[in-house]
Amino acid sequence: MDEQIKAVAERLRGLRDCFDTTEEEAAEICGVSVEEYKRYESGEVDIPLGAMFSMGKKFNVDINSFLTGLEPHKVSYFHTPKGKGVSVNRYADYHFESLAFGFADRKSDPFLVTINPGDIDEIHPVTHPGQEFNYCIEGTVRVMVGENEIILKEGDSLYFDSSKPHGQQNVGDKRCQFITIILN
Repeated sequence: MDEQIKAVAERLRGLRDCFDTTEEEAAEICGVSVEEYKRYESGEVDIPLGAMFSMGKKFNVDINSFLTGLEPHKVSYFHTPKGKGVSVNRYADYHFESLAFGFADRKSDPFLVTINPGDIDEIHPVTHPGQEFNYCIEGTVRVMVGENEIILKEGDSLYFDSSKPHGQQNVGDKRCQFITIILN
């Protein structure tokens, strides 16, 4: 995992350098302090998806380019067999699997998210531009959007403004899985 974090940090730094953007400007784009942004580029901490989405949107770079180092190239369709999405273990307690990583110029980013029981003691809210859709396919998911708490059970869904602080947590005694679609 540490090598993946360092590789993403290098790609983030490279993007900033490519566009002659200062660390201060990049921090503002990501909505974090300059000190926090410097930690992202150093590879000391995992870079939140929200920061990658913000930088990607600003400079027209696909989020999966940060994660894999490859540019998507399919333009007609992209098939992802079960269990073959790009694993995006951004945090120890979340497992993200990118489901459309090979499709160029996507209008949204779908992920399969898995959270095991007890993995998240406390929700640490994130923000990113756009909107988000969550669809629970297994277990029970607690979603916080701003001050609102929504419980999703199998078959339930939620659509929200992802610029509002939000996060998810497993509140059941078995793993939960949900599809999240981030609309840019």
